[in-house]
Amino acid sequence: MDKKGEKMFETPPPPVDMVSSSEVVGQVSDISGFEKQKAALGSAHFNRLGWKRLTVVLIVEAIALGSLSMPAAFATLGMVAGVILSVGLGLVAIYTSYVVGQVKLKYPEVQHYADAGRLIMGRFGYELIGAMFVLQLTFLVGSHCLTGTIAFLNISNNGACSLVFGVVSAIILLLLAIPPSFAEVAILGYIDFVSIMAAIFITIIATGVQRTDLGVSSGWSAWPEENLTFTKAFIAITNIVFAYSFAICQFSFMDEMHTPKHFVKSIWALGLIEIVIYTLTGALIYVFVGHDVKSPSLLSAGTLVSKIAFGIALPVIFISGSINGTVVARYIHGRIYRDSITRFINTTKGWVTWIALVSLITIIAWVIAEAIPFFSDLLAISSALFVSGFTFYFPAVFWFMLIRQGKWYAKENLGKSILNGFVFIIGMIVLVGGTYASIVDIIDGYTQGKVRGAFTCAPFE
Repeated sequence: MDKKGEKMFETPPPPVDMVSSSEVVGQVSDISGFEKQKAALGSAHFNRLGWKRLTVVLIVEAIALGSLSMPAAFATLGMVAGVILSVGLGLVAIYTSYVVGQVKLKYPEVQHYADAGRLIMGRFGYELIGAMFVLQLTFLVGSHCLTGTIAFLNISNNGACSLVFGVVSAIILLLLAIPPSFAEVAILGYIDFVSIMAAIFITIIATGVQRTDLGVSSGWSAWPEENLTFTKAFIAITNIVFAYSFAICQFSFMDEMHTPKHFVKSIWALGLIEIVIYTLTGALIYVFVGHDVKSPSLLSAGTLVSKIAFGIALPVIFISGSINGTVVARYIHGRIYRDSITRFINTTKGWVTWIALVSLITIIAWVIAEAIPFFSDLLAISSALFVSGFTFYFPAVFWFMLIRQGKWYAKENLGKSILNGFVFIIGMIVLVGGTYASIVDIIDGYTQGKVRGAFTCAPFE
């Protein structure tokens, strides 16, 4: 990065009048020597991430289901709009993640996104964003549970009741979410990244070979499909938005960094990797398959190859899904046991309460997956209701209320004021338009019989 770029992403020094960390983290007082030792060990255990490991953890959380929905989004919007949105929203996501990181450095006591909500709206903001945080991450676990069910059904030729595979998926997600520290997840991250890249490459190669064998064009278009409805267009847009939802967990991950100021390297690495992977995946598979591309895109690789691709993708489906369960459980557990060593999860009570909480979250996620059993709409409603805030309008508000110094119209602030105002508007459009489109599409899916019913053994189409 050149000097100008470095200056743009320079982090301001933290203010002297910071909010006391006891407001968010809590203090453990009046404890025995044994408990002090446990608290010290717990603190050390949860401060082991460097920027490279943070990048890996972010990749685990970010590059997963989003890539599987991109080709279908490109087919709906056309190549031109698909590429512009994929690259443009990716760059915006990098910037908003930078703002989130600035907030963490300026207010080190912020452990989760909800704590930042307290800074801008007091107790109401803490509770509101906390609820959104829990719901979004639970929806994410549910979407991975649904994808696991689709994968098992595909691999086994619908060999068992889909409810059974849903339960199996939920159990795997539960077991992988039990380790409470993100440093442990980073080790699995390498397997996760290889898994999704291999599955994507297999799908791209297989669809390319199939298209070559057919000897005719797939009929892909640079422009949106004919008679495109508002609902279908916004489902596609929110699926792209979903792919760039990594900012939601950033506070949580940075809280475990031993040198938080290095976060900028991580978000640039992750953001650029995501933009390249998502854009190439969406464009190439769409070119090879055409308007008939399915979502998740692995279903478009042909009967045999899709089984292989789903088999290879199983690690990313479950590892990436489980880390969302870990993050939301860490938030809830830390809030319940804020003033107790139980929050360090290194005592009997800590482990019992932790496993019970992770189990409850996973059960709720499974219910969501069964209640909304269609991939694109589940991603879309999640993006519209929650990602619109965590990735777009909340970071814009953070800049105006927490980061900006001086008047918004001052010469040194005007450019960033316009940028953050634009980002806020993007978030509002996604929130309103995406929510409306998702609800309409879900209702249409049921009334027109396009999808199987909820909580049934019927296979996915």
